[in-house]
Amino acid sequence: MNIDILNEKKHIHMIGIGGSGMYPLTQILHAKGYYLTGSDNNETETLQAVRDLGIPVFLGQRAENIEGADLVVHTAAIMADNPELIAAKMSGVPVLERSELLGIVTSWYDNAICVAGTHGKTTTTSMITQILFTAGIDLSAFIGGKLPCIHGSGRSGSSDIMTCEACEFVDTFLKLFPDIAVLLNIDADHLDYFGTVDNIIRSFHQFALRTRKAIIYNASDANTCKAVQDLTDKECITFGNTPSCDYYPADLRYVSGLETRFQLMHNQQPLGKIVLHVAGAHNVLNATAATAAAMYVGVSFADVAKGLAEFRGAGRRFEKKGEVGGITLVDDYAHHPTELTATLNAAMAMPFRKVWAVFQPFTFSRTAMLLDEFAQALSIPDCVVLTDIMGSREKNTYRIFTRQLGEKIPGAVWFPQDETNPETTDQRKYENFQQVVTYICDHTKPGDLVITLGCGDVNKVNQQILETLQQRAGA
Repeated sequence: MNIDILNEKKHIHMIGIGGSGMYPLTQILHAKGYYLTGSDNNETETLQAVRDLGIPVFLGQRAENIEGADLVVHTAAIMADNPELIAAKMSGVPVLERSELLGIVTSWYDNAICVAGTHGKTTTTSMITQILFTAGIDLSAFIGGKLPCIHGSGRSGSSDIMTCEACEFVDTFLKLFPDIAVLLNIDADHLDYFGTVDNIIRSFHQFALRTRKAIIYNASDANTCKAVQDLTDKECITFGNTPSCDYYPADLRYVSGLETRFQLMHNQQPLGKIVLHVAGAHNVLNATAATAAAMYVGVSFADVAKGLAEFRGAGRRFEKKGEVGGITLVDDYAHHPTELTATLNAAMAMPFRKVWAVFQPFTFSRTAMLLDEFAQALSIPDCVVLTDIMGSREKNTYRIFTRQLGEKIPGAVWFPQDETNPETTDQRKYENFQQVVTYICDHTKPGDLVITLGCGDVNKVNQQILETLQQRAGA
């Protein structure tokens, strides 16, 4: 990959500019002074946020949209028959996939902190970003979720520090240039690509090899320990749950609601107290990793504690969306059984009358390969409502349907129950979501928590539930 490809480029066109991985790059490049245009097929809040930056956006993708561009960037979801991609290749304009552009951006910094792991990447990257921002460091950032303090998910700063969420899917993180790698955990996911957990571990090992300065890793996670074996030319810093780790939490106290307090330890000596306003034991470990990374680049513990106390979560990470008539609505990105387990256990520990989980399975392969694990995780809450599977980039060659998951979960309800037309259309999805919204609004009561879960567009269900409850309350 030519890391100098952006030199002398002025007009960058971004296909799929509203994507979660494109938006932070858009914010960074816009701040760097590049002229950007973009296109997307769906109207979203993110697309409006792009427009609010003054960036021209085309709704719908046509060959003429790339006119004048001297570089075209596209998401991995863009197919080879996309008219803008075809036009770019025919015209000879250089074309980059989004992860290649992100790799180039990380190469600009002397302290690129790249956070990898099957679970917790967005939250931990957001925590590090919040800490550094609160400490007054003019950092750059690339996050998979929106963080209020930086007004989005990307930021371009003047310092030599960048925080970057590093996704392992199809080995995209192997295109990055990490100076400091944070390895949170390694679990069975994306098996349609990796095949086995051993292959995932090997991929993380390659990521660790690419790291220039230090590796901060979870010594309480066996798979992560395997991934960092035999790395003798890097500084290795450990975090985890036990005193054998360099950084670990002690004296945990779950105060109320989302608040957790604990003592943070370093080399078996107390650094001081941390107050967290995000739920769950998994977030205590994320905060411990974030502390290790922030202190490595010179942030004091006092500033770490202040930053974490101000952190209220990233977008779609146990994000409270509203409360109507005593019913609380939360949205979360969890889409893997391990993530669902952590999030739902945290929700069940809170003082709600009932916890309702609305889950949208994402990809046929993940649903089929981890069906029993999903059923076990979704048996945790009081009530479960399932939507259609969002196939995303896949065709349903697995012949897997929501019903097969629902039948394994006691008391679960799923919509639609008709499998005669398994291919998702806009109309089918609209009807599917409406059925879920009506069911939830008809059955929930004051004191209940409704949490929508999934990495697709189930957040739309959350918004529709909120609006419907408000309308009923008004009536």
